[in-house]
Amino acid sequence: MPLIQRRLDQPGEEGAERRHRIRPARPGAAWLATRLVALLAVGLGAAGRVTPLRAEPAPRPPDLKILVEKTNMREGTHWLGVYGRVAEPDQLGLWRVKIWREWSDRVEISTESIDCRPGRATRAGVTASKVVVQTLNPGGPINPANRLDHLIWWATCFPEQAGRDPAGLGPLARSLGFDGRQPEQFEVLSVPPLPHP
Repeated sequence: MPLIQRRLDQPGEEGAERRHRIRPARPGAAWLATRLVALLAVGLGAAGRVTPLRAEPAPRPPDLKILVEKTNMREGTHWLGVYGRVAEPDQLGLWRVKIWREWSDRVEISTESIDCRPGRATRAGVTASKVVVQTLNPGGPINPANRLDHLIWWATCFPEQAGRDPAGLGPLARSLGFDGRQPEQFEVLSVPPLPHP
């Protein structure tokens, strides 16, 4: 299974281009990819949908937690939040959550899988042709490249910390069993197309 990986613990702007290295997939990443594809197949992990906005703003889910609000964008204000947190019944510490991205003219909703266990902290999402798995390091350094991932991870795993700056949550993470030394990486796993129903 092809894999692209990049380190996230380097300084730089969020979304900046990084050098990519091809490496063998980790067994855990392969399992997570298989699990996410299975969720897609039964309609639980839709790759994402776009809802255009009309004159009225889109109704926000009642449990939506806004994590990011940016106003310095050409398109106007952008909000990012999480909602719909559901535990995976067969995997303790694994959660499914919906990501809400809202602009002035549209809303995008996607489903992600978040692993909250020490040594396995990950954020994973599915598009039409790939699974993106990000290994995180709670309790480690926070920089522009990984801040959003940590915001989403904390809001899913520990909802009472939603919206707090993850750079200040290092002591809490270490008290919860995260050692702050897990290498962060970004993996893109190609997956075969899903069969049409």
